[in-house]
Amino acid sequence: MSINLTILGCHSATPRVNAHPTSQFLTINNRTFLIDCGEGTQVQLRKFKLGFTKIQCIFISHLHGDHYFGLIGLISTFMLHKRNQELHIYGPKGIKEVIILQLKLSKTWINFGLYFHELTSKSSELIYEDEKVEVHTIPLKHRVYTNGFLFKEKEGMRKLNMAKIIKQNEIDVCDYRNLQLGKDFIKEDGSLVKNDVLTLPPTQGKSYAFCSDTMYDESIVPIIKNCDLLYHETTFLKDLKELAKTTMHSTAFEAATIAKMAEAKQLIIGHFSSRYTNLNDFKQEAQEVFKNTALTSAGKEFQL
Repeated sequence: MSINLTILGCHSATPRVNAHPTSQFLTINNRTFLIDCGEGTQVQLRKFKLGFTKIQCIFISHLHGDHYFGLIGLISTFMLHKRNQELHIYGPKGIKEVIILQLKLSKTWINFGLYFHELTSKSSELIYEDEKVEVHTIPLKHRVYTNGFLFKEKEGMRKLNMAKIIKQNEIDVCDYRNLQLGKDFIKEDGSLVKNDVLTLPPTQGKSYAFCSDTMYDESIVPIIKNCDLLYHETTFLKDLKELAKTTMHSTAFEAATIAKMAEAKQLIIGHFSSRYTNLNDFKQEAQEVFKNTALTSAGKEFQL
């Protein structure tokens, strides 16, 4: 089990020479996801030598350009590379219309399965699940319909306690799988050996919460409670708290407050306004409330 997050872009509004809009490359339990796709995302993927052809799903938080303007270009590149793997896109209602229109007007024909899962619910919901990973929405408060995403590893199988197993002569290798699945062992005489005698608890799955553009909102705390890694936008510092409220963004102090209330293990912050030149001010402000805070930057990796 593992989570590896690479930041592709972490600034707000327009891209600049050394400031790229929001996009993140996430590998969780051998699944590869892209979170948001601001302008220039595919260039950043190449720059950091990430295997973007492995991307299985793309999650778009909202339909502001700095979070999805790179999507049509990435889809077109997949087509040029003769992708044959399905691509699933999760995003607000309207994401399908805007992408299909661009493909139609450019007479671009996709040679792989392209599936849209449009979101409208204002309550948290399970939107993706397989045998190892699940993804839930985190409803956020912004100027347009917006979701964050909670990525969670499912609990693994139980671990074999070989010191106990070897004392049971009747247990064979072919029984190991059932033990890992939590089943008790029944001996030839009909007696039962409880599973917890023969196995150890499974490794607890890790979780990553991505909270895109949003104003301060304590209602998300129960959804992201005890997450291992939390990304929360911090467009402004607290001296511009009123501007943050007007534009429905957050300050570093507010993001840290959410992290503390949620009892997150680590907070990472981004989506910095271009008006700031010293980004360490964001870290210092957040650490007033939540010590384990790190700044995002293009190319930076976070691992669990």
